[in-house]
Amino acid sequence: MKSVSQTRLHVVDALRGFAIVSIMLLHNLEHFDFYFQPSGLPDWMQSLDKVIWDSLFFLFAGKSYAIFAILFGLTFYIQSERQAQMGKNFSGRFAWRMLLLLGFGILNSAFYQGDILTLYAIIGILLIPFYHLPTKWVFTFALILMLQPFEWISFFQALQHPETPVSDPVSWTYFGRMESYITGSSFIATVAGNLSNGKYAVILWTWENGRVLQTLSLFLFGMLAGRKHIFDLNQTSTHFWKKAFGLAALAFLPLYYFKTNTANFTSSEAILRPLQTLLTSWTNMAFLGVLLASFVLLFKQKTTQKLLKGFSPIGRMSLSNYIFQSILGSFIYYGFGLGMYKYTGATYSLLIGLLLAILQGIFSSWWMKNNKQGPLETLWHKATWMNFANDQK
Repeated sequence: MKSVSQTRLHVVDALRGFAIVSIMLLHNLEHFDFYFQPSGLPDWMQSLDKVIWDSLFFLFAGKSYAIFAILFGLTFYIQSERQAQMGKNFSGRFAWRMLLLLGFGILNSAFYQGDILTLYAIIGILLIPFYHLPTKWVFTFALILMLQPFEWISFFQALQHPETPVSDPVSWTYFGRMESYITGSSFIATVAGNLSNGKYAVILWTWENGRVLQTLSLFLFGMLAGRKHIFDLNQTSTHFWKKAFGLAALAFLPLYYFKTNTANFTSSEAILRPLQTLLTSWTNMAFLGVLLASFVLLFKQKTTQKLLKGFSPIGRMSLSNYIFQSILGSFIYYGFGLGMYKYTGATYSLLIGLLLAILQGIFSSWWMKNNKQGPLETLWHKATWMNFANDQK
């Protein structure tokens, strides 16, 4: 096995920044998890809103977070390998690091209930036992998790009893309670609602949509990407990404067709529910492959690399930017702040998101010229290695 490179993977920084920006755009369209269609918009604006909504969700929904998850697993591998090369075991430190991330996630959840940091912190702990397993076993586990075994169980049960009545997902009940605190003027009530009702809603939604198993699967695939050095800029990785692009594109087309036409094949809601979860998950992963391969291959070209490197400063301080966007977004859209959810459809929300992305890009570029890490990244790093000065890199 090749040793982990000590050279910074700039394509990974740029990818992470791209994911942050695309996540921000989606969050703005969603009013940071508070879906609300303002009244009184002209017909042409409503039509434009629909085109923008459909286009951005087609491009990024379920994919941006997945990029983040793959890079999370990759980062775990790089950190673990660097410590192993110095004769140190990173497992205990990583567990402590995940506890710290959980704290950041709770802070973020106070502003935005859809936070993914708490999920990553909890599931991330499971990476530790996989680190020493052979590649073939890690790949097998990752593949099984990606196949969503629980949804298959539900699907086969539904085939035996297709007329079984299916109730609404439990998460809908909790999401339905959001209005009482998101639209109100009390910041304290919003925080309390996000940290209680909001977290229940998101946890349930995450499980109902297969994201728990999918997230661990993506972590493991990211770790394998580190083992295989597929983000290194060399001929071997170029061949891999070209092949990955072709296979992902071929898989996406039939999956997308069946995903969008599932209801034509059966009228049983009991069958449709798990089948749609499966097809949505796999369709997103196929398109994720197209996005990842396209980005990496374009990054290898000098003509486009400079443009894509513009995402790098944002990616290098992704934790800070992710939490900063939640704070800014909740103030812009929620009732305790500007309450813009009442006035902005997808078009206006996209413009706000683009403006915030530009501002974060400017701030990140300025900050990284004078610092090695983002503000919260610095805090996270120092807390990770506290009282272990001899172990610091």
